[in-house]
Amino acid sequence: MKSIEIKNNESISIFDVPVLVYADFFEFVVAMMKKKEVHCASYFAYPIAKKLKFICCLADDKAKNLHLLSFELEIENNKKLPSISQKIAAMHIYEREIAENFGVVFENHPWSKPVRYPFDRADTSKTMQNYPFFKIEGYDTHEVGVGPIHAGIIEPGHFRFSCHGETVHHLEIQLGYQHRGVEKMFLQKKHLLQRTILSENIAGDTAIGHSLAFVNMMESLYGIEKNIMWIKMDLYRSLALELERIAIHVGDISNLCLDVAYQLGNAVFGALRTPVINFFQLWCGNRFGKGMLRVGYNPHPFTKALYERLIKILEEFDIRYMEMQHRTFSLPSVSNRFQKCGQLTKEQMYAIGAVGMAARMVGIERDVRQSHPFNYFEHLVYEPVLQETGDVNARAMLRNLEIQKSMAYIRIMLTQIYRLNVDEPQKYNPEIYTQKLKKNQICVSLTEGWRGEICHIGVTDETGELKHYKIKDPSMHNWTALALALRENEISDFPINNKSFNLSYCGFDL
Repeated sequence: MKSIEIKNNESISIFDVPVLVYADFFEFVVAMMKKKEVHCASYFAYPIAKKLKFICCLADDKAKNLHLLSFELEIENNKKLPSISQKIAAMHIYEREIAENFGVVFENHPWSKPVRYPFDRADTSKTMQNYPFFKIEGYDTHEVGVGPIHAGIIEPGHFRFSCHGETVHHLEIQLGYQHRGVEKMFLQKKHLLQRTILSENIAGDTAIGHSLAFVNMMESLYGIEKNIMWIKMDLYRSLALELERIAIHVGDISNLCLDVAYQLGNAVFGALRTPVINFFQLWCGNRFGKGMLRVGYNPHPFTKALYERLIKILEEFDIRYMEMQHRTFSLPSVSNRFQKCGQLTKEQMYAIGAVGMAARMVGIERDVRQSHPFNYFEHLVYEPVLQETGDVNARAMLRNLEIQKSMAYIRIMLTQIYRLNVDEPQKYNPEIYTQKLKKNQICVSLTEGWRGEICHIGVTDETGELKHYKIKDPSMHNWTALALALRENEISDFPINNKSFNLSYCGFDL
C-alpha cells in the first residue's frame, strides 16, 4: 500500500500513514498528479528524533478522498533528493519551502529560491537583500520595482517587472517580509483558546475560513462525537462562511470598479459590504467574525431576532446588488477594461496547481464544498460556479455569480435552521480546554474560503500534545497565477490584475 485514503476532517493514527522509500514516494506522487482531478493539498516535513518525516496529502476531487503518504530522511545524510517539480511543476512551492526550512537540496529543481525567510531557516545567509531575481537582458529592456512598502494598508511584498517599453515580459513576486512564525506558535501556545484566537488571525480577511478549518480539525483530534444535535451548529458555521464570502467578494468588485474609474460601482458595491459585516458585529461582536467559532460548542446562538434581521438585510442587499451588478457588467467601458486583460489558460492553472477562484476562472471544477464537503455542505449538492476566459472579467464575474449563489444557499440554511427541532451544543465545556488530544494522530481539514482551498493539518505525539501544525492558504498556490497574468500585458494593467486576484500576503507569510 503506497497511500492511505481518508476523508476530510477524519483523524487517523500517524502510524497508519505508509512510509515509503523515496523512489516509490516520487513515483506515486507523479503518477497521481498527472490526473486532472488530483492536486496536492499539502506537502511538508518536520523533525522526529534524528530524521525528517515528510508528509504528502493529495486531494482526489473526483473520488472525494485524500491520499496520505510519507517518507523519512536521516538528518545526518547529505539531504539530496530528486525534485518532483521536474515532473510536476505545481510541487515547486512545497519543495522550496522544505528546502528553505531544513536545507534539503531538491536536485534539478526548476526554480529553487527562498519562500518565506523564517528566522530559523536552514541558511540564514539567504536574505531579502540577496534574493536572486530572474533577469532579462537586452538593450531595450528595463526593470521596475514596486514595494515592499506600499501606500495605504497593503501588506509588504516586492514586485519586480522586467519590461520592454510598457510591456511586461516577466513578473517576479518576492514575499516573506512579515514572517510571523504562526505554525510554531500553534505548538508554543498550549491553551485551546489561545490556539483558536491564533487561527482567526492567520489572515484577517478570512477569519471564518481559517478558524473553521481549525475547529473542525480540533474536534476530530479531540474525538468529539457528533450527533443530530450538531446539525444546527454546522448550519451556523456554514452560514458564517458564506456571509464572509459575500462581504469580501462585493468589496473586491467595488475595488475593481475603482481601478477602471467606474465611481458609481465603486461607491454602491462598497456600501453594500457594510451591512453584511455589520451583521457579524450583531451576531458575535466583531465585524470580521472573530470570536464566532469555538471548539465543541457555539458561543453565539443564532436567535430569532438575528434570523429576522438577516432576512431583512438579504432582501435589501438583493435589490440593490442585482441592479448594480447588471449595470456594471453590461457597461462597455467596464467590459473593455475587464475583458482579455490578464488572461490565463486552463493548462497554466493545472500546471501551477491553482485552487479556488484561480482554478474556477478557467473552468477547472475545484471547490472543496463539492469535492470534500464539510459542515452543512455534507447535506447539500453544491455545484461550483465556473468561468472559461481566465481574464479579469472572468475573475470579476466569478465573484458576482458566487455572491448570488451564496445568497441562495444562505436562504436554504435559514429555512433549515428553524425547520429543525434540535439544539446545537451551546454550553461552554471547560473540560475541553484541559483534556488531551488523541495520541499519535493526524487530521487533515479542508475548507473552501472565499479565495479557495484552505488546508490545516495537525499531528499529535505520544502524550496527546500537538507535534506539528501545518497551514496552507490558497495564496500559496495562486501567487504564481498573478505573475503569469501580467506577461505580455502593459505594466499599467498590474493594479487591476492584482485586485482581481486579491491574494493574501499574511496568509502566505506564515
